[in-house]
Amino acid sequence: QVQLVESGGELVQPGGSLRLACAASGRTLSSYTMAWFRQTPGKEREFVAAIRRNGGHTYYADSVKGRFTVSRDNAKNTMYLQMSGLKPEDTSVYYCAASGTVILSSIRISGSYSNWGQGTQVTVAS
Repeated sequence: QVQLVESGGELVQPGGSLRLACAASGRTLSSYTMAWFRQTPGKEREFVAAIRRNGGHTYYADSVKGRFTVSRDNAKNTMYLQMSGLKPEDTSVYYCAASGTVILSSIRISGSYSNWGQGTQVTVAS
């Protein structure tokens, strides 16, 4: 019911910063829980961050806590991921996800999300 398009991924040196954006169309994001996941070839899809539809509470994977910040601008129907202090192990394809039915206990599980973007490549290398 909602279409998602990620942007902002690029090559960046270790220690650098990037801001990813996820633009939505079709329905307003105000009623959706949204999340970022990442996946490297040969590995399982990994939870990165999420933001709730009620109150904007945020959740982070331990591997990115303190370095990444997720936010949303409901007026622009866009979610962001501000990434700082990037490390080579952050290299991955980053995916935007959304769902109007995800429950709190499953917010870190990829199968909880019904809508996905196409992904944007982030490469951290010197």
